[in-house]
Amino acid sequence: MRADAYSINPESCFQLGYIIKPHGLQGDLSIFLDTDQPEAYQTMESVFVQIKQKLVPFSIDHLQIRGNRAIVGFDNVNNIEEAEKLKGNLLFLPLDMLPPLPPDQFYYHEVIDYTIIDESGQKIGRITQVFETSGNDLFAVDHRGHEVLIPVQDDFIVRVDHEKNEIHMRLPDGLLDVYLN
Repeated sequence: MRADAYSINPESCFQLGYIIKPHGLQGDLSIFLDTDQPEAYQTMESVFVQIKQKLVPFSIDHLQIRGNRAIVGFDNVNNIEEAEKLKGNLLFLPLDMLPPLPPDQFYYHEVIDYTIIDESGQKIGRITQVFETSGNDLFAVDHRGHEVLIPVQDDFIVRVDHEKNEIHMRLPDGLLDVYLN
């Protein structure tokens, strides 16, 4: 059921995707699921829709996943006019609904404050932010008071140690020099 406002902390949620457009005349919506595992959300019962900077809960009547897209019917959205008002809005879920990952993988929100360690065992610095770009995603790392951007690539990541909050990386030659000179 839809509430007019909901006081959930947006930082305790992740963006699942967004509403593409209405689907049909009965209020269904075509949505994009921005995830590697869309099938993990097949049984979700509700989702938060960001409306005017507030996260508003919507109960799901039916959901049909088709790859990274899905057709969803929300309770109380019963016609194309109501569905049209939701077009383009972002979809969110609480962080605890993220599927578990293998030990050598991570979600970006988990690795903020992790320490980057190079192959020689030298501490490079602490991850302060992750930039998601259309090319390469980047770790923003505080290296001796300077921000260093390190590409997030499988080829560079040697191992992840969640117990020690460390990511061991094989850094490209000269990367740190670019920022220090």
